[in-house]
Amino acid sequence: MEAAADQVDRTAYATWLMRMGDNTLILGHRLSEWCGHSPVLEEDIAMANTALDLIGQTQLWLGLAGEVEGAGRTADNLAYLRDASKFRNVLMVERPNGDFGQTLMRQFLFDAWHHAMLTELLTSTEERVREIAAKALKEVSYHLERSADLVIRLGDGSEESHARMQAALDDQWAYTGELSTPDEIDTATAAAGIAPDLAKVGTVWRQTVEEVLRAATLSVPDSTFAHQGGKSGRHTEHLGYILADMQFLQRAYPGAVW
Repeated sequence: MEAAADQVDRTAYATWLMRMGDNTLILGHRLSEWCGHSPVLEEDIAMANTALDLIGQTQLWLGLAGEVEGAGRTADNLAYLRDASKFRNVLMVERPNGDFGQTLMRQFLFDAWHHAMLTELLTSTEERVREIAAKALKEVSYHLERSADLVIRLGDGSEESHARMQAALDDQWAYTGELSTPDEIDTATAAAGIAPDLAKVGTVWRQTVEEVLRAATLSVPDSTFAHQGGKSGRHTEHLGYILADMQFLQRAYPGAVW
């Protein structure tokens, strides 16, 4: 962390780490909402396991963010004691699950980006970042394989499944741009070698997505509009409801332990 602090503002580095952790935390929570409600038992277990993987990654990213920040906050503090405006996740991960097709399409689009990002982070200048990325990549490789396979099977399946997956893609597409649109935090951390060039990540993401969508006989939407704001703390109303559920126990009983 000393090397990073010499090259990039500590606040920018900590904010970038929070973005990584907040993405996995909020998406993990969303996926956990399917527990006991998935269309088949196998998917119920698979989604729950994916949620656990993401929340486990959150512990690592937010734990490191707390260390870099240097304000004495732990991963738990960052997860349970921040208000919505302090979260830095992209808007896509906080959106309601919708039907299974919408959840699956959101997962695939995020997995494709997540895999590309973690792959690039294997060459980060920060050892701790490389270690977290290497561990997470093993899990995310499976996430991407699974979600891509299901998108293909359902997209190239029945008339109804195809229509639902196309509708899900059309609905999610405008939220994907934020994943690979850089701002001053992304630029600063990339310049320091901590994070990759988001344009490169976006190129790999696009290649993966287009390849899978072709196999799924789904059409990439024409729109280039991209919703923005989550990475800087401007969120949809949905995040507040997630946090009200997720943070209730810690807020009601501060400092409670088992």
